[in-house]
Amino acid sequence: IPALDVPMDTLADMSYQETAYEVMSRFFTDFTEDELKDCIKKAYDSKFDTEKIAPLHEADGAYFLELFHGATIAFKDMALSILPHLMTTAAKKNNVKNEIVILTATSGDTGTAAMAGFADVPGTKIIVFYPKHGVSPIQEKQMVTQKGANTYVVGITGNFDDAQTAVKKMFNDHELAAELDQAGFQFSSANSINIGRLVPQIVYYVYAYASLVRDGRIKDGQEINVVVPTGNFGNILAAYYAKQMGLPIHKLICASNENRVLYDFFRTGTYDRKRDFILTTSPSMDILISSNLERLIYRLTGENAEKCAELMKSLSEGGEYTITDEMKAQLVDFYGNFCSEDETAQAISDIYKNSNYVIDTHTAVAAGVYKKYVSETADHLPTVIASTASPYKF
Repeated sequence: IPALDVPMDTLADMSYQETAYEVMSRFFTDFTEDELKDCIKKAYDSKFDTEKIAPLHEADGAYFLELFHGATIAFKDMALSILPHLMTTAAKKNNVKNEIVILTATSGDTGTAAMAGFADVPGTKIIVFYPKHGVSPIQEKQMVTQKGANTYVVGITGNFDDAQTAVKKMFNDHELAAELDQAGFQFSSANSINIGRLVPQIVYYVYAYASLVRDGRIKDGQEINVVVPTGNFGNILAAYYAKQMGLPIHKLICASNENRVLYDFFRTGTYDRKRDFILTTSPSMDILISSNLERLIYRLTGENAEKCAELMKSLSEGGEYTITDEMKAQLVDFYGNFCSEDETAQAISDIYKNSNYVIDTHTAVAAGVYKKYVSETADHLPTVIASTASPYKF
């Protein structure tokens, strides 16, 4: 993971687009400056309803990082507005002649944002699979009414994990890949299993910190906490990567809903998907197999690919794995907790009453977990809460 080698007072004076270049160029070293800047310019434009792209809103003793100002009013727009440009630029550089077929499983938000991002992008098609009875009415309407001659959406009988597992199987099917290649197509993904989806998400944590410095809310070098509501672990992994780059983050607070598989993992060191799948009012987090946790596990094993693969095999075949005590000791940066449905509703009510600010159900899970964290630890460091969707989407 590259170091963030730009002085914070320099970052504090930068726009979102300039910050995005500084962060992403450290990872995407095989793009030229012009190529990357062009992708950024095309992504973060008037599709967003604020020039700041990701503004901070102070409410109820925390800073809510509003990640929902893009085309589909959820945080997935932050990365999926740039991914099509990164992908088509990369394809051109690598002389890819095939048409790229994006296969994506969604718990609601990725699908809508990916379809909006890839609609009518030359050289691409996109197929989104979503759980027919597991997304909000607005999410479903956004997907089935998406314009674009290259967009396709399929409702499946099953949950998000079923869709994600089936998509991964298609990616690993070499015979299918050969057949597609002959017909002039190749698969890629817009899920956060694609690093081109994950790296742009690091940007907004760096931008949030720089904004707090610029506004005099914190001093350069002062630690903050970051709270992220997550099911698939990608959004909090991006914050973890930001910390690894050198951003002064004290605790990464992982907020789960009643599908509390991540909370149980942080508490016990055992990841166990063998449990009932619960449909909640925060459907984008109704997930039992957190794909991006594999990337964290890889770091915890000392980047031992074989050991990591062994644990993942244990998960797919036996439904669980347990990490070693040495690996668990490295999770000291994380705190995990969950909110029940009642606690989620209570958080929405409390923040509206206390601060006249309306948050969505996913953000409410984060706010509720943050409250539990403070009461358990008495840690009152300045805290950024990832606000992942507009309240009007749920």
